[in-house]
Amino acid sequence: MAAHHPDKIIRLDMQPATPMRAFQARQVAFALGLKEREVHKFVRLVMAVNKAFRCLDAVMIEINPLVVTGVGRLVALDCKMIFDDNALFRHSDIQDLRDDNEVDPLELEAARHDLNYVKLDGDIGCMVNGAGLAMATMDIIQHFGGQPANFMDIAGAATKERVACAFKLIFNDPGVRGILVNVFGGMMRCNSIAEGIVGAAREVGLDRPLVVRLEGTNVQLGREILEQSGLPIITATTLADAAQKIVAATQSKTSAQKGA
Repeated sequence: MAAHHPDKIIRLDMQPATPMRAFQARQVAFALGLKEREVHKFVRLVMAVNKAFRCLDAVMIEINPLVVTGVGRLVALDCKMIFDDNALFRHSDIQDLRDDNEVDPLELEAARHDLNYVKLDGDIGCMVNGAGLAMATMDIIQHFGGQPANFMDIAGAATKERVACAFKLIFNDPGVRGILVNVFGGMMRCNSIAEGIVGAAREVGLDRPLVVRLEGTNVQLGREILEQSGLPIITATTLADAAQKIVAATQSKTSAQKGA
């Protein structure tokens, strides 16, 4: 737990499975410089927040700012709460509060298919398996002068159908001018990944640069499927090679469209 003060951050070490104690809340109150008549109000508030955090399976509860009025009242002017998606089956009342109109349509569609997707402001769509590899892919795209249009982790055990769904999701983003697929076939086989990509690309009508880098199980078979598809798919062998190719191809297509 951490409390923010204009001049400092007060951190309190707590065991995650142990409810907060009143004396711990008082330590934070004293560290924040609250007056004696305000301390007990702060303790009640913080104890309630801690109980809500545990009972609602929250990932984060942030009150910012918490103000003290001229008459000594404590008022939470704003609060943000994030819940653990994996625990929402226990909290139907929280699920009922969800407003789909407040969620990006692409992110909403991705959630329906259990895809980890976050919309960004760039123009190069990324389809990757593994959060760490996805972050590295985004970083190297920027290193070579491009801008990622999204974060996407299709997870390690994705099926051919899930790969196709993820590809179509990225393709349907109007801001995407090029797509980079960077997948390591561990639990997934590269031939299944390639089949999903080829099937989806044929279905949507591939009209923008697509670079695919595959490594891992059945990688040679996967590359053969891509090469024999008859589609203008650009293959790459390393992450740096893939990033350079998609940045160059996307910039070239953008320049050609402006010239036209």
